[in-house]
Amino acid sequence: MSNSHLVVVGSGIAGLYGALLAAEAGSRVTLLTKGSLAQSNTHQAQGGICAVLAEGEAAPGDSVEAHIADTLKAGAGQCDPEAVRILCTEAAADIAALERFGVRFDRDATGRRSLGLEGAHSAARILHAGGDATGAAIADGLIAAIREQAALGLITLLENCFATELLTAPTDAHDGGTPPQAVIAGIAYLDAQDARQTLGADAILLATGGAGQLFEFTTNPHVATGDGVALAWRAGAVLADLEYFQFHPTALAIGENFLISEAVRGAGAVLRDINGEAFMTRYHPEGDLAPRDVVSRSIAAHLATLAENARSAGETEGPAHVFLDASGIEEANGSGYLARRFPTIDAATASLGFDWRHDWLPVAPAAHYWMGGVVTDLLGRTTIPGLYAAGEVACTGVHGANRLASNSLLEGLVFSRRAVATFTSSANGATTGQQSHPARQSWSATSDGATALEGIRNHPAGLGRETLRHLMGQHAAVVRDASGLQQAETALQARSAHEQGAVRGRGSAHEQASARQQLEDQNVQLVAGLLIRAALARENSVGAHYRSDFPQSPGLSAPNSFRESNYWINPDAHLTTIEPQRESETV
Repeated sequence: MSNSHLVVVGSGIAGLYGALLAAEAGSRVTLLTKGSLAQSNTHQAQGGICAVLAEGEAAPGDSVEAHIADTLKAGAGQCDPEAVRILCTEAAADIAALERFGVRFDRDATGRRSLGLEGAHSAARILHAGGDATGAAIADGLIAAIREQAALGLITLLENCFATELLTAPTDAHDGGTPPQAVIAGIAYLDAQDARQTLGADAILLATGGAGQLFEFTTNPHVATGDGVALAWRAGAVLADLEYFQFHPTALAIGENFLISEAVRGAGAVLRDINGEAFMTRYHPEGDLAPRDVVSRSIAAHLATLAENARSAGETEGPAHVFLDASGIEEANGSGYLARRFPTIDAATASLGFDWRHDWLPVAPAAHYWMGGVVTDLLGRTTIPGLYAAGEVACTGVHGANRLASNSLLEGLVFSRRAVATFTSSANGATTGQQSHPARQSWSATSDGATALEGIRNHPAGLGRETLRHLMGQHAAVVRDASGLQQAETALQARSAHEQGAVRGRGSAHEQASARQQLEDQNVQLVAGLLIRAALARENSVGAHYRSDFPQSPGLSAPNSFRESNYWINPDAHLTTIEPQRESETV
């Protein structure tokens, strides 16, 4: 047993699970989250979590090899095969661990776990809980376990605390001929009263989730502002695959873009246009069950065609959305099936005035999941000693250019566990083998592997949040091109320069915002600039990254069959060095 201190930042599945495992292993654990424990993408996840279970529990004919093949195919040739193998082979054990922590999955009449089918899966292997409330069931189960551990004094909870800076201490440990490298020694954060605090740590696990709030239309909660990527970038961690941002094809086109789960199409729902045509077979042989990037891109292409037809007919504009027709599911499975199988969606659509047993739901693509992020090896280690990352903030290579449905919750489990196991082994004096992974190379701003990204600065946020989100939605969403991306980049840079002048001179309205709001806005603008630059650099179309000026046929993978990532490093990285601390203190 070790008394080493792990600070976990974030309360989605990766953070909650990692904190519990670290506490079980005897580490001192602090869980820091910027909202409440339940504010996360995990809590909103509907469709489920996929795993090939043991023989006799898996779907007939399904196998780990089939799950691997489906994941690699969805990733468009850009996955790390070893990371995928780990994800799929270790899945069943982590599902069992979830149940040990109190999570209960739905079961069929025989008592076996119910398994659903989703797009791009070759077999039914999706576990769900509460019908379409899987994320909430998982999060609530883990949160209950966390609070039990906190009551026993085994985990310290810091809710409504906003992480602002990674802190380091110098070390003499280094390779011959290289200077000593700083190691993680703590984290700075704003507490619930916006007072700046610091907390010493032996290591930090970033589990801060995604960045859907970069875009005008998103399924992500308001807390998804890319904070972990921004923290890691400022500290000099290597990032990768930032251009790969997945848009979920079926978010409600009204209200706050409520997600209509992939499982609904898996159960038989059909996409239709305003004329009633089930159009997806025009674009991909798998039709409505094609990979998410294909479906999103196909909707965009079909809407563009309808708009052109409307203009040719003398109309001012075409439709802004398509429709999801779930009426056939009810007909095939009997009255009340939709409400039983998808109670959350049933209640949400009813609250908006839809009876989806008969009514078609207006849907459109919305920003959903970022495949890129902080580069880690297969043990969750980033390029900064003592800094780990897991979940959506991390780039493990599992998802490649396009995430397979329901692999995200699983990745959070598998790689959070591996990161915690690495930390606890290290804290107990054990050594871990070096992984063959770019994150373990000796990086520098001039490294052949990572490009020093000039011009991306942590300037005051010059664009209002809604203006920035609209800009990203116009130029960096489902379909991109160089002209639009350059317009977006120019707007970001111009507004940043203008804002700096305003701050030095007469001040700005942004100064009236809270310290937390200002820092969060800076994170959003910084991460938007990183994504735009990465999208400009990849001059081909692959997976979720589609350049209309470098097009390819919808549904086709990239011509290469090997992972070809772009790695980025901050030439202006800054780390504050402190003496190792063991208690939080105001500075």
